[in-house]
Amino acid sequence: MSSLTPFKLERYFAQYEFKVQYLLSASDCESLSLHELLALADADSLAQWEQLRLGYTESQGHPALRAEVARLYQNLTPDDVLILTPEEGIFIALHTLLEPGDHVIAIAPAYQSLSEVARSIGCAVTPWTFAAQESGWRLNLDQLARSFTAGTRLLVVNFPHNPTGYLPSRAELDAILDLARRHDAYLFSDEMYRLLEHDPARRLPSVCDVYEKGITLFGLSKSFGLPGLRMGWLATRAPDLMERWLAFKDYTTICHSAPSEVLALMALRAGDAILDRNLNIIRANLAQAESFFAEHRNLVKWLKPDGGSIAFPEWTGPGNVEAFCQAALDQLGVMIVPGSIFDYPSQFDHSSQHFRIGF
Repeated sequence: MSSLTPFKLERYFAQYEFKVQYLLSASDCESLSLHELLALADADSLAQWEQLRLGYTESQGHPALRAEVARLYQNLTPDDVLILTPEEGIFIALHTLLEPGDHVIAIAPAYQSLSEVARSIGCAVTPWTFAAQESGWRLNLDQLARSFTAGTRLLVVNFPHNPTGYLPSRAELDAILDLARRHDAYLFSDEMYRLLEHDPARRLPSVCDVYEKGITLFGLSKSFGLPGLRMGWLATRAPDLMERWLAFKDYTTICHSAPSEVLALMALRAGDAILDRNLNIIRANLAQAESFFAEHRNLVKWLKPDGGSIAFPEWTGPGNVEAFCQAALDQLGVMIVPGSIFDYPSQFDHSSQHFRIGF
């Protein structure tokens, strides 16, 4: 196994996130305070909070919490769910599934660990890339079909997508599933922005509900605005994976924060109220962004997202996007993440100048 390369996005945030006056590239929804979350709690979870003992917790996760998670899906039971930290989920899933020499196809640009963990294991990783069109972002299904080989073990996707906010149609998702099934590949689906579709009618089924070799990553950091809880989960119907995940988890976190589990239970039970609140904030800020970028169309090309709390517009003004982001940081105290942090466009065949903003 080779060493992991530095995580560009996380190092960038570590350098500036808690020092700047304005954070314009946050990827999560506006966070809730503990007071706000407790005010939404049902009687049972509030009683659990008040009587909480700070001992060890169950490795797979609190049974009541796993039951609430399972209710988010159509075909899962609590036994199909493993509670963990979201980043840990990527690390565990890929390490228990992949061997050196395996071939992986990974959506790109994306959160770096979705491809970097596979590279560090010794896998060959083929990026499946986005293209910016006048009508918005698009994925090339023909490119995906050509990328599969006899050694393809895993396809990695992320919808709604970070950083573009792209969401495929149901027909496009079905085509992706068909390709994975045809090549007997596992499908890892990062769904951290699920339930933040700007048009609820476009909500897709979770991959773990519709594909027998599907693995879903979801959690409370993005859609629920609770990244401080560090709570997420892996879900699958593949019968051979859970025991392997649990065995690997004994070497990572072993079990979970007892307070975070109860707070996560509160959040899921109050999910409708939290999601409505977050979507209202996103819609209001999205309208302001569209108005602002329309006024400054000579400097920025706006590409409207379909879901999530982020977008990936393109800088078309003087100089390059890195200089623009640095000037915003130095002169205005505004942190904006340039696309190069996502290896975009250096990883690809064009010279676009995108940057990520958060709503």
